[in-house]
Amino acid sequence: METSISTSATSRPDITAARASIGVSCGRATPLISVVIPAYNVAPYIGETLDGVFAQTFTDFEVIIVNDGSPDTEEFERAIQPYRERICYIKQENRGASAARNAGLRAARGKLIAFLDADDRWSPNYLDEQLNFMHEFDCDLACADAMIFGVSADAGRTYMESLMEAAPARGRVTFLELVNADRSLITSGVVARRDQILEVGLFDEALRNAQDLDLWLRLARHGARLAYQRRVLLHYRSRPNSLTGDAINSHQRELRIFDKIEQSYEFTPAERAEVAPLIRNRRALLEYELGKLHLLPGDFAQARESFAKANSLKPGWKSRLALLLTRVAPRLLQTLYVARIKTTGAE
Repeated sequence: METSISTSATSRPDITAARASIGVSCGRATPLISVVIPAYNVAPYIGETLDGVFAQTFTDFEVIIVNDGSPDTEEFERAIQPYRERICYIKQENRGASAARNAGLRAARGKLIAFLDADDRWSPNYLDEQLNFMHEFDCDLACADAMIFGVSADAGRTYMESLMEAAPARGRVTFLELVNADRSLITSGVVARRDQILEVGLFDEALRNAQDLDLWLRLARHGARLAYQRRVLLHYRSRPNSLTGDAINSHQRELRIFDKIEQSYEFTPAERAEVAPLIRNRRALLEYELGKLHLLPGDFAQARESFAKANSLKPGWKSRLALLLTRVAPRLLQTLYVARIKTTGAE
């Protein structure tokens, strides 16, 4: 039986009928939701992740796992063996998380896509609550909050506390808020309409990091209704070699996204007047943060270059002082910065 996913005020997914079905993939029935899981070096975690998926109170879903040329494939396949009859398993050569998610999207049959990283965990009511929220808030993409655990200064806090502490309990997410980082969405907490993702062109496979932000920006620009709820419905594992673990690379990729916005987005003069200063401010902040990150391993030339860019984009005493110290006393600045990290526990 095909289940509608309209989230208008007068209709919503037939959750009662959906709960009566079974969360298996590759069957004849078309599921309401396709769960897309990219996998790379996650053998120790995938069993726990899948346990959380198959413990869902909402069960009209399929699970698509894409092994992105992982070096731990043998161990990984042993770990997923107990679930093989309930999942669609795709293997491809290593092409990055964007390509892995796109492979899952192309194989998906559901009208909604639930993204999940292979080392994160959903609460049992995750899908139920996300569907309820999509109906209540009349949105095309819903994002839930996540508790951070693992190797992180933010462990024990939630994702939204960390990145959007002043945000209300729930709300809309606009293109400008995403550009300015006033709002931030966590991929493992996103459920979205598959047709709209296909319309905007899937994930950009040229981006090895921050590809999720790029997609949210294109969806918002396309007219999709994005919304978040600060209900903690999942756990996000922070680990040094996770998709978002390389902070320098992540900042550099975000800067590339701003290049893409400025070069390929068509704006009216009024829109460009709104977007340009936001991008300039974000570039300045990211360059300043890059400068600090380059200090840690003693890469003083790169740190100096980043601080110089930050100061040229948005002059201020902090960037001027950092630039001066990297020129005349770089090791002193490095010592001060490392001491601050040890004192505050944050970069």
